[in-house]
Amino acid sequence: MSELPTGTVTLLLADIEGSTALWQNHPAEMTEAVARLDATLAQLVDGHHGVRPVEQGEGDSFIVAFARASDAACCALALQRAPLAPLRLRIGVHTGEIQLRDGANYMGPTINRAARVRDLAHGGQTVLTAATEQVVVDHLPDGAWLTELGTHQLRGLNRPERIVQLCHPDLRVEFPPLRSLDSAAAQPLPISLTSFIGRSAEITELTRLVNEHRLVTLTGAGGVGKTRLAVELATLLNKGVAGPIHYVDLVPINDAALVEGAVAQAMGLPNQPGRSVVDTLAARIADGPTLIVLDNCEHVREAVTALVDSLLGRCPALRILATSREPLRTAAEVNWQVPSLAVVDDAVALFTDRARHVRPEFTITESNIDAVTEICRRLDGMPLAIELAAARMRALSTADIRDSLQDRFQLLTGGAHTAVRRQQTLRASVDWSHSMLTEAERVLFRRLAVFAGGFDLDAAVSVCGGEGVQRYQVLDQLSLLVDKSLVQADNIADRARYRMLETIREYGLERLDESGEAAAVRRRHRDHYAVLATALDTPTRNDFRGRVARVEADLDNVRAAFAHCCDNGECEQALRLASSLQPLWQGRGRLREGLRWFDSVLNRADFDPAVIDAVIHARAIADKAVLDSYTAATDSLGQVHRALETARELGDPTLLARTLTACGCIANLDFDSAAGYFAEAIDLVRTIGDDWRLSQILARQAYLAAMAGDPVASDELGREGAEVAGALGDWLNEHWCRWSVGMSQMFRADLDGAIDTFRNVLADCETDGNMLGNMLCLISMGCALVYRGDVAAARDAGRAAMATGAQLDAMLELAAATVVAIAAVADGDAEAASAISAKIWDHPGVHRGTVAAPAVALGAHVDGDLVKAQQLADEAVATLAGWHQMLALSVRAHIAADRGDSEQARRDALRALTMAADNHAYLSVPADLEVLARLAVDGDNHREAARLLGAADAQRARVRELRYPVYEPAYASAVDACRKQLQDTGFQEAYNDGAALSVDDAIGYALRRRGERKRPATGWASLTPTELDVARLVSEGLANKDIAERMFISPRTVQAHLTHMYTKLGFTSRLQLAQETARRGDDS
Repeated sequence: MSELPTGTVTLLLADIEGSTALWQNHPAEMTEAVARLDATLAQLVDGHHGVRPVEQGEGDSFIVAFARASDAACCALALQRAPLAPLRLRIGVHTGEIQLRDGANYMGPTINRAARVRDLAHGGQTVLTAATEQVVVDHLPDGAWLTELGTHQLRGLNRPERIVQLCHPDLRVEFPPLRSLDSAAAQPLPISLTSFIGRSAEITELTRLVNEHRLVTLTGAGGVGKTRLAVELATLLNKGVAGPIHYVDLVPINDAALVEGAVAQAMGLPNQPGRSVVDTLAARIADGPTLIVLDNCEHVREAVTALVDSLLGRCPALRILATSREPLRTAAEVNWQVPSLAVVDDAVALFTDRARHVRPEFTITESNIDAVTEICRRLDGMPLAIELAAARMRALSTADIRDSLQDRFQLLTGGAHTAVRRQQTLRASVDWSHSMLTEAERVLFRRLAVFAGGFDLDAAVSVCGGEGVQRYQVLDQLSLLVDKSLVQADNIADRARYRMLETIREYGLERLDESGEAAAVRRRHRDHYAVLATALDTPTRNDFRGRVARVEADLDNVRAAFAHCCDNGECEQALRLASSLQPLWQGRGRLREGLRWFDSVLNRADFDPAVIDAVIHARAIADKAVLDSYTAATDSLGQVHRALETARELGDPTLLARTLTACGCIANLDFDSAAGYFAEAIDLVRTIGDDWRLSQILARQAYLAAMAGDPVASDELGREGAEVAGALGDWLNEHWCRWSVGMSQMFRADLDGAIDTFRNVLADCETDGNMLGNMLCLISMGCALVYRGDVAAARDAGRAAMATGAQLDAMLELAAATVVAIAAVADGDAEAASAISAKIWDHPGVHRGTVAAPAVALGAHVDGDLVKAQQLADEAVATLAGWHQMLALSVRAHIAADRGDSEQARRDALRALTMAADNHAYLSVPADLEVLARLAVDGDNHREAARLLGAADAQRARVRELRYPVYEPAYASAVDACRKQLQDTGFQEAYNDGAALSVDDAIGYALRRRGERKRPATGWASLTPTELDVARLVSEGLANKDIAERMFISPRTVQAHLTHMYTKLGFTSRLQLAQETARRGDDS
């Protein structure tokens, strides 16, 4: 071996790339290849005057020392050009003063630096330090050149090293970035100081997109979290990709010409004279897998687009993830809109996490969850805004922050000082986007801010277009605002709708107010939505569903239009708007909101009916009364009667029909008066051919018939109304009419049919968003299920009805509670039945004539409070009508029997059966028969009792009607007494006789047996139950007309009853009858 050179020496250090894997997988080939390398190396080292230290190097690495740097360069080039495949050498060359260790090996900083330089290289690549470059630059082998690779930090060494690459046309010259510490530092992803919250679904979707597409752009409004999402995604991708990831923040770049340099700098590439930056970037990336994150591209979008197109075209394995407030608009781009955080989960979690940074003890509790949720909702789930709000927890409570959001731009400041300036305040974030708009875009932007909740293209053209502005011009500018993330575009039911995030909208409103055109824009907005609302008043055939849906979609805008009217004292326009939305108030269960609208105008201190169009005023009164009627409120009664007088005076048939309908609705339990109003209204609308009004009146009349417990009328009116409404596409009133048919089925004890009807109507109500119909069907279906014995299903229906009722009105929620109460009765849960019944009856707003009254009395009966139960039942009997009164009589009969008042029990049961026979309303008939059976046992007529028990059981079996547990002991006692008295054979014979009777025959039998009690032809005992009721009302001082109205019979019938009673009693005057009734203290 030649003597090692000393002093200033050039060292060539090399190794085989991936040698360990090659030895493991191809040992035979490696043995041959390494032998070939050794032979080649020996030849080349000798030929270029080099010397190899003895046994210096490790594994498959080697060292060669040269006295002249040019010899080292020539040797390195020859080694790379030699046929050594499959071996690929990494070669590093460095020049410096050297130290000998033992005469045969080197040691010291120079050899250490040379080793670190070699470690930078890739297989097939030769790299030189600046020290070597200075010596060889003028003595390069023929055809060779040097390429600048920049300055790099070497592992374990303090001083960075400038590196160049030795190139030759016969060799590969494009390589991935050097394996230096700087290659990691050149593309580090920002280190997050806070945790990443939520977005798991977004990360999954974006991972797929980045893997499938070469350019993905995250777009969205400022502060929506584009950068944080991109960094999190890149961090996750970095764990599973082979190539490097480079992050480029373009925020500081104000000159488009500097974009390429910013990318090169982020990749650790210095300027290379005589070579374009794009060429340098493309050469570095080459065909290696690489991901570049280009953050905040919007202000230099065109330059970024040009660079991206060039690099993607030249680097087949390159992928780019960009963030921008608008798309790059290049062919390869997949534009992905970053959504706001979901309020209920992710947004609240983000607020909580960031609040803990300034108040570590903060937690979500029942007392603050509503405030935090409201904060996140009002901030549209925007991460920047939520973080700025959470930062205010240093000094404010969640309620304070929520209440201060009306001035959000003042509140939401003070972001982290490490954040870029435009992320330190909410205003600065929106300012940045606004500053990049053209003047035409700014005009449209501020005008669009007048829309609340969203808008469509027609509205944008109508409200925001000026004189001479064409539809396509608004569309073009609107599309640009969507691209720039200042307007969100949604596709709803195959129709484009647009909206602004509330923060951006408030900023736009500020700009609108500053522009001087706010008043004109708001007037155009009011007029546009007034026209939309008025369309509900004049629907054409089969478009009603679509019109309601369109108004509901724009309800926030209609509300804004109404508020504008109120704020500017435009009472007439406000009332017209409120009345136009009547189908919405009823169809979507928005009763309270509708009433608030009417009250806010009609109750204004400065409201003057004299300056309001009489038709508009009268109609508003009528429409308000209809809404009042749903909660049994009667406050509007006097006003609506005056409105009716106005309509008659004006001779307006449409208005007259409306006010008559309102009078019928508000008449409450005065069924005869209501029927008169409805009859006149129906005649009127038939005359003028107004099928829409006919549909509404029939629906309300059918509803009234159901509330009056009239199975015949509710069926006939319901079927006619459903046919008329169905032909028009009037789903709202069709629901009501079909529900009335179901009620008729229930009254008639067709429980299966009723339940099927209610379920079908319920499904349609849910489809059409009819909350009132939904609640009513749940209540009625729950009642039918109770009667059929499906107690659990009934309770579920009742609770669902209560939940819906709670959203509508407190009184409606109480009405729904009736189902839960009777389900508790049917379940034998006396405590629950009593508690719920008391809650219903003790509420100050509950009308004593409510159809819930029998259930309340039943609850008191179950609780064992017979005195209270009797009082409640008395009220129910006195105020209800039809089947509802029949049910009240049945309940009172059982109460009376338990109290030992046999005569009261008999009268009530017989009267209930008489009503059942007259109306074919058979639900609860078995309970009446059982009361009479019980009384027959008490009168020692056990055979009659057995027949009645058989008839009751047979009817229960036919219709699957439940017997309430509270009635079971008396029933069982009656059965036992009959068996004991008649013996089994006699009992069964009589029982079977009764069971063989049809329901009509059973009722007839029970009523005939009343005659077999040998009622005399004259005297007080000869009076029928109906005659006794007439006598009681006479003693109360009522005239024939009043008695007729109370008993739902004609005055002529009342007089006929009086004539019969005078004959039976030998009386000649009304006074005698009243005195005798009072004397006997008859309370029937």
